[in-house]
Amino acid sequence: MRAWQVAELGEPQDVLRLVDVADPEPGPGQLVVKVLACPANFPDVLMCRGEYQVKPQLPFTPGVELCGEVVALGAGVDGFAPGDRVLGGAVLPSGGFGELALLDAATTFPAPAALDDAEAASLYIGYQTGWFGLHRRAGLRAGETLLVHAAAGGVGSAAVQLGKAAGARVIGVVGGPEKAAVARALGADVVVDRRDEDFVEVVRAETGGRGADVVYDPVGGDTYERSTKCVAFEGRILVVGFAGGRIQSAALNHALVKNYSIVGLHWGLYHRYDPAAVGECHRALTALADQGAVRPLVSERLPLADAAEGIQRLADGVTVGRVVYVS
Repeated sequence: MRAWQVAELGEPQDVLRLVDVADPEPGPGQLVVKVLACPANFPDVLMCRGEYQVKPQLPFTPGVELCGEVVALGAGVDGFAPGDRVLGGAVLPSGGFGELALLDAATTFPAPAALDDAEAASLYIGYQTGWFGLHRRAGLRAGETLLVHAAAGGVGSAAVQLGKAAGARVIGVVGGPEKAAVARALGADVVVDRRDEDFVEVVRAETGGRGADVVYDPVGGDTYERSTKCVAFEGRILVVGFAGGRIQSAALNHALVKNYSIVGLHWGLYHRYDPAAVGECHRALTALADQGAVRPLVSERLPLADAAEGIQRLADGVTVGRVVYVS
């Protein structure tokens, strides 16, 4: 089969090569799927650079989530059959940026019929992260104000839709007019272009000085530090990631004085400690997709030959929504 491989570490455009590789074979509890769609995720970028917490042995094929059609079952796999349309997290080194990929049956779920292949592939990591973050970790309630950073990106766009579905008032922060238009289309009640406006002042003005009840922060660094200036009494700042490139330090005396919570979110740990909750989340997301309340924003659908360019554009911070390889 054909697949993109990383044989040395560096920028995606420099290290990804489209090569012929052997078809993957399913081990016990695994599935081989024909890849129908695979979105670019920031972990794919970081793994190409060797900067992610998971460091697959070289060479490897990136692509951490996908939608696929089951073609083969490993020993002990129940509940799936060849031809099933599924989604889940790929088992590296046989990631989703190839014609075939491996999935663990335990983290594989039926793809919602309401979503096409590219949308279904994009429902897994970003929307599961948003659902666990907003509902399990931050306890978002209807009527609260949710501040979402990078609101036009893959992770942020999911949080905007999930926040609206939960009945929150959503303020989205973006960089540039194109991304501002995307955030409005996603349903954000207020959109802040950080290049022209100070989101701290906008949040204060929009909440009568109270601040945001929940801050969804996949950016980190200065964005986190500025967010502490506009978080509400008993507010919750969700630390989702550090796409801005700098891991901040938290001033715990400030959290004490202002009476807000700093809440970490490592979605992957739920697979280890509470796998039933991951299944519950998928059922909830499927129901929301069926209702039309959530639909992953896919901005580009690329053939396999162009997938590396899409991953590099994500690395460069110039994408909106999800850039997806479709077969």
